[in-house]
Amino acid sequence: MTEPHALWTSMLPADTAFTPDRVAVGACGNRITYADGSQRLCATSGLWNVPLGFGNPAIADAVSRATYNASYLSLFRAPHRYAEDAADALVALAGSERYRRVIFSTSGGAANDAAMKLTRQYWAQQGSGSRALVVGLRGSYHGTMYGSHGLSGDDLLQSVYGVDRRTVRHVSHADDGDELAALLEREGARVAAVVVEPVLGSGARALSSIFIDRLLDLRERHGFLLVADEVATGFGRTGTLFATDRWAAAPDILIVSKALTNGAMGAAALLIGPRIATAFARGGWTFVHGETQAGTPACAAAVLAVIDELRRIDVETTAQALAAVLHRLARTWQDDGIVAEVTGSGCFIGVGLRRPDGSPLSGTDVLEVVSAIADSGVVVHPGPSSIQLIPGYGFTAADVAETDRAVRGGLARVREAVT
Repeated sequence: MTEPHALWTSMLPADTAFTPDRVAVGACGNRITYADGSQRLCATSGLWNVPLGFGNPAIADAVSRATYNASYLSLFRAPHRYAEDAADALVALAGSERYRRVIFSTSGGAANDAAMKLTRQYWAQQGSGSRALVVGLRGSYHGTMYGSHGLSGDDLLQSVYGVDRRTVRHVSHADDGDELAALLEREGARVAAVVVEPVLGSGARALSSIFIDRLLDLRERHGFLLVADEVATGFGRTGTLFATDRWAAAPDILIVSKALTNGAMGAAALLIGPRIATAFARGGWTFVHGETQAGTPACAAAVLAVIDELRRIDVETTAQALAAVLHRLARTWQDDGIVAEVTGSGCFIGVGLRRPDGSPLSGTDVLEVVSAIADSGVVVHPGPSSIQLIPGYGFTAADVAETDRAVRGGLARVREAVT
């Protein structure tokens, strides 16, 4: 029996041990190399954050140069040119008519914490401190920092950790906004913000156009701030640069991370719309939030290189073409009866799994499926009663065919073991 390493691996039982074929030692392009010398095709682009391929040379070179030219510069009470340039580039990319300012952070969870703080301060500074409720969606995932952990709509042991959810509410997205509307009728004067993922990371459930239109109408009626968590969906993942580009109106805050640096650096950013940016500037208010590693020169260099690479590959056209192939593949699995449903948007796909009696798979069952598919040579992501495909944009026809064989083989192996 392999003994657990000193490293405490995330999101698994503490006694989990790994054999060499599960210990990664390198990654290049869309493949991961393991300690036993084997390789697997990665159909998850890392943790969804490496859409431009592992070891992308343009991004690696940009980060390397920044570490030589300015190994560290802080954003505490002073700017630096690297962060200024990256912020300007992000606003230009997302649309200067939609966003005015950028706050750098270090992770999606930390950025969600910052967004909750910022929206509450926006109201408090204007004498509306009672507007402190933040509303999220059931089944959502925003991170596991103390604020974002409370906002996440999945059961993630929040009660065990003493996460304070007294100023957080959760509603369904599957009812076209009825529950949200009812909540706002009762407590709208106390709601600071509504935070949504355009595609819920847990289960790859895309918000319907009906829900989004109603959400925007409810913002007009009740005045709350709208935060779009595009940590997972930003930078072409759903077929447009940002999923919210399809919305009739922009959110007040756009949160990005993951693909922001193609996984090269721990980074996130909040793109702030004119409503909030103007109020803070006119009021001279100080936002009390700072992170030591936020917006460092290396992070900023990675952001700029990613933006250049997205333009080089014409990311929207590339992602849309790959998405069409992936959805056809997933539909064949559904037509062949090996998966129960297909969810998601663009290159962010979930496939639901069921037992022969129609009941959903448990978390343990899903991990067994993921392991069996890995044994067949491809890495996929576990979801609630589902697996997810979130591949890099450079996936080839051969990669898609390899994914097809591995998923079919892994599912067949698990079915055989069960019967």
